[in-house]
Amino acid sequence: MKQKAIELLAPAGSFDSLQTAINAGAQAIYFGVEQLNMRTRSAGTFSINDIKEVSSICKANGIRSYITLNTVMYEHDMQLLKSILKEAKKQGIDAVIAADFSVINYCNELGIPLHISTQANVSNIESVIFFSKFADVIVLARELTLNQVKGICDEIKRKKIKGPSGALIKIEIFVHGALCMAISGKCYLSLHTQNASANRGACVQNCRRSYTVKDTESGEELAIENEYIMSPKDLCCIDILDQVIASGVDVLKIEGRTKGADYVQVVTQCYKEAILSVKNGTFSQEKVAAWKTEMSKVYNRGFWEGYYLGRTLGEWTKQPGSAATEKKIYIGKGTKYYPKIAVGEFIIESGSLKTGDTLMITGPKCGMIKEKIETLVVNGNKSSEALKGDLITLPFASKVTPSDKLYKIVQAADA
Repeated sequence: MKQKAIELLAPAGSFDSLQTAINAGAQAIYFGVEQLNMRTRSAGTFSINDIKEVSSICKANGIRSYITLNTVMYEHDMQLLKSILKEAKKQGIDAVIAADFSVINYCNELGIPLHISTQANVSNIESVIFFSKFADVIVLARELTLNQVKGICDEIKRKKIKGPSGALIKIEIFVHGALCMAISGKCYLSLHTQNASANRGACVQNCRRSYTVKDTESGEELAIENEYIMSPKDLCCIDILDQVIASGVDVLKIEGRTKGADYVQVVTQCYKEAILSVKNGTFSQEKVAAWKTEMSKVYNRGFWEGYYLGRTLGEWTKQPGSAATEKKIYIGKGTKYYPKIAVGEFIIESGSLKTGDTLMITGPKCGMIKEKIETLVVNGNKSSEALKGDLITLPFASKVTPSDKLYKIVQAADA
């Protein structure tokens, strides 16, 4: 049986990450605009004025672009919401991802394709039938098992459930990235303690901290093996990607609009390779191990496959922050580009760089580039080391701008 096309959907929290997702082989990206998305506090979101450029870049590279407008919407948000949607319509954004009925209503009025966000907690075929009146793609709740996902996908085909476009409803699921302790991310802990609503993109991530569980009557503290009892490990489905694809889903979504371009590059590329491997019958545990080793190098809280295999208990992190095996250390930024000889110039602003070091460059034109330095040209001459204030030049295929950042990559144990 011919495998249907799978869309790989990557996060874009910046122009750097947008270009990186394109370079890594994503078929689509999703991004937030202004304060009406679920990553307002933790990511530098795009402005309305950026929508045109995002759409233009995506269209030029043959990939689709989706705006996330998935927060709870209040009355005072309506003017901004309408402005964003009108601009999205004007610039040909491919779809809006939403859960609030005000967004759903306006998208239908304007004729903008709609995807139902995981925040809607769609967990059964009846909900799919209801939302099919408005949307062509539905992102399922993250707490379902693969058997439940397959059951929904099978019913869509059996009942021929179609969306507004006339095509069968497509099902999207998350396959990688941060998981929340709450049902499909609808957490109220941050609102309760800090008056900062996670459902308005302002989560302070209380769950990622360590807590003591104490009996107030006896004063006895419970012995808990893992102190981060509300912080799940990151979702990672690459071990079971063949089973995920066999469930009948159409879109595989990577979480991570707050992550750097290095995360987007590595994770997107690994899943791209894995999808192709499943398709051509070469998917193996040896390849899985290699992909997981690569993904362990960038931001992560440890990996598990989520609830897809029907686990009765989740897996929790053993430390705060990232468990990445590599760390990036900022050392400089771009200064000039010499197009005739395809050379970029960078200034060292902190630390040092030596031959043999691994450097990483991120920027809106190049995306993410990572390579080991074999030859170092410092202030116009070959040298073994560059120090603060020095100018270094490197062969570079795309234009260098002051927005380009230069990092040195080190092992986490050495950072």
